[in-house]
Amino acid sequence: MLDPQTMREQLALIEGKRDFLVKLLEQPNLGTLRIDVNQAIEEMDDLLDEFKRTFPEPSQDT
Repeated sequence: MLDPQTMREQLALIEGKRDFLVKLLEQPNLGTLRIDVNQAIEEMDDLLDEFKRTFPEPSQDT
């Protein structure tokens, strides 16, 4: 099982890939791939939201 810090690091990598997909979506020559890229972005957003709800950032109040 991964520790929370490792999961957060891997999540940061996923967020970076999401940024790539957003830039790819801006390309005018995607054709029908636009649907798949859009779907991938939506699923990544769902994954990121669910992770953040399940593992909220620890409070910095110390």
